[in-house]
Amino acid sequence: YDYGMRAVKSVITAAGNLKRDFPEDDEEVLLLRGLMDVNIPKFLAHDLPLFEGIISDLFPGVKKPEVDYDQLMSAMHEACADMNIQPVKTFTDKVIQLYEMTVVRHGLMLVGPTGGGKSMCYRALAMAMTKLNKAGSEFFQKTKYVCLNPKSITMGQLYGDFDEATHEWTDGVLACYMRELAEQPTPDKKWLLFDGPVDAIWIE
Repeated sequence: YDYGMRAVKSVITAAGNLKRDFPEDDEEVLLLRGLMDVNIPKFLAHDLPLFEGIISDLFPGVKKPEVDYDQLMSAMHEACADMNIQPVKTFTDKVIQLYEMTVVRHGLMLVGPTGGGKSMCYRALAMAMTKLNKAGSEFFQKTKYVCLNPKSITMGQLYGDFDEATHEWTDGVLACYMRELAEQPTPDKKWLLFDGPVDAIWIE
């Protein structure tokens, strides 16, 4: 687990967002929620009781308030029906956690075994948010995502390559997608996804 300054910044960002949204609420409750929203998604199941024990020691008697995600949950159930998957609680919890992560982080990783539901998780969230925006919600934005397999092509084809013979630079697939998404002036969310095994070279 990462407990460096980056992790601290994420908690501060989450708590700051909550303070702006709920200026009259108790700051202890907002900080507790910020800590839980940012940290719980990245813990393994057997580490959760340990984290909850630490939190209960730090915030004795303080309970995390239930967050109202009724709109998102309703749209998510529709999205699951469209994709022919079952919206079981474990899955919907992970989708909500993914949403909470996208609010405070620019980049993140979905980690799990093959067939664990990672791809369906981001697709369900993207479809649900797009449905809500089309229905007139100003809070949720349409979401466009581009998915590529970084292991299916060479590093040069992925990031770009310099030709030693002609001294010309050729953009890679990632650079082309990045430029295409960045040039769109809409407020829509744009996700650029690497879907494949984690590799020390391309991830750096």
